[in-house]
Amino acid sequence: MARFDAGELAIRLGRQAEAVCRHYLSSGHRAGRYWQVGDVRNTPGRSMFVRLTGPETGKGAAGKWTDSATGEHGDLLDVIRESCGLIDFKDIADEARSFLALPHPEPEPGDREGRPASVPTGSPEASRRLLAMAKPIGQTLVETYLRNRAITALHETASLRFHPRCYYRADENAPTETWPAMVAAVTDPAGTITGAHRTWLDPDGFSEARLGRAPIETPRRAMGDLLGNAVRFGVGSEVMTAGEGIETVLSVRSVLPMMPAQAALSAAHLSAILFPTTLRRLYIARDNDPAGDGAMATLTERASAVGIEAVVLTPRLGDFNEDLRLLGHDALAARLRDQIVSQDIARFMLLAA
Repeated sequence: MARFDAGELAIRLGRQAEAVCRHYLSSGHRAGRYWQVGDVRNTPGRSMFVRLTGPETGKGAAGKWTDSATGEHGDLLDVIRESCGLIDFKDIADEARSFLALPHPEPEPGDREGRPASVPTGSPEASRRLLAMAKPIGQTLVETYLRNRAITALHETASLRFHPRCYYRADENAPTETWPAMVAAVTDPAGTITGAHRTWLDPDGFSEARLGRAPIETPRRAMGDLLGNAVRFGVGSEVMTAGEGIETVLSVRSVLPMMPAQAALSAAHLSAILFPTTLRRLYIARDNDPAGDGAMATLTERASAVGIEAVVLTPRLGDFNEDLRLLGHDALAARLRDQIVSQDIARFMLLAA
């Protein structure tokens, strides 16, 4: 086999990015156009994302990865180095050449991610098609679901849609089911749809056990290009709120109805959101758990590094929707009033008086 320099080896590995990930990052799984795993050392988790498709070199190249929890990034040679515990480049290159010499079968026909299709499963285009098939949430089960979670401030929620029969499969071998769903548009800072998030809903009503979500194994899933992007509410300005879940940021907006907000959909994605160029102050609506601790720390550090003031908002209970549902609007308003910058009280809490 011919010997290749680091750049050429990285390109050749990128052409087989999914096979590389399945071999060296076996603790992870495919999520749309990415491989998701805990870190470059193959720890189980969801904070590291490897691009499975893209150009051979440059921005967005196949095989490029980012760990949103630590800020680490690199290519597939770095994956081989860290996952195998290698130090010398000669050993890394030898391992890469050995891998490239192996036969790597295509994904099995039953693998939905691997089947050829006019619109790839989990792609941004598939997300756009799903959103186009859904309808506004007014007077639908989505509106009922949100109100049952004490969320009544439903202005500027065009990013949310309702699909009455959204497909769901528990796994690749399970039969396809249909459930009503809240479908949220994931967009980049320019407003381009890059993905979609689905929350399958229980048509039989709300219960404290499931909080209105369907009685299925994973009632919330995302698809498309998610890293750095978010579900957006309101027009961005120099001040905004960012949180993990849709219900979390809408709960905050129940008290701060004039403040733009973004839902990143997970702690890992929250720590990696892209900042609008106009942003000067970022309110981080954290969850009260270890993942929320990590996202808060990473996002605060990233914001401070580019001159953005980061202000942490902490709920009394597990998250801000719990505060709103269980403690009430007035208690949540009083808690947030004590945590936001004084000049923002009149500006953003005006309609909540």
